[in-house]
Amino acid sequence: MENTELQKIWKSIDNEINQKSKDELNLLMKSKAKQTLNKYIVIIITSILTSIGLIVFLLITSINRQHDLLYVINNATLGLITIISLISGLLTWHKIQNNKFSLPLKDWLNERITLLSRGLIGKFSKLYILLIPILYILTVLSINIYFGNKSFIEVLNSKESVIGLIIGAPIGLFVSYFAVRKIRKYQLQNLEFLKDMYSRLCNVR
Repeated sequence: MENTELQKIWKSIDNEINQKSKDELNLLMKSKAKQTLNKYIVIIITSILTSIGLIVFLLITSINRQHDLLYVINNATLGLITIISLISGLLTWHKIQNNKFSLPLKDWLNERITLLSRGLIGKFSKLYILLIPILYILTVLSINIYFGNKSFIEVLNSKESVIGLIIGAPIGLFVSYFAVRKIRKYQLQNLEFLKDMYSRLCNVR
């Protein structure tokens, strides 16, 4: 890879760069790529911590309400989905961080682009559209039933509770979808930045 070509690529990222060697430019570009990847990692860590907190809550409340079978089933279903999400987050985090083979910059970047693309634009990338309503309903039921000190059946048979859930659902779902779409848009922008960097590296002769 010619140093002059690396200079051109880096100048497209930072116009104030001084003349640097090929190795220095490689390190700078990898550092810039890692900064972008760290934005994903912050989101992943937040998701992991949230999942752990929710799982702990579900365990405690299920133990305290173990006589309410429907409530336990509700929490178990929510917990299973959360555990799958937690495992997925941990695996993604590990793969982003892992570089045990010390790959060249271009290969290193390509691996991470492929990994992130799988989640953001892959065949399961729209799964959140289906999962959000399910997670919202299960979570709201779990919280309301526990802190309302009622059984699952009592809540479903209570006109006031059902009306409250119905009225609150559109607002809660709108906020949930809005937040997820904003996060995804932010992630896609960062993914495009990494793709552009990779494309420029591939065009170097």
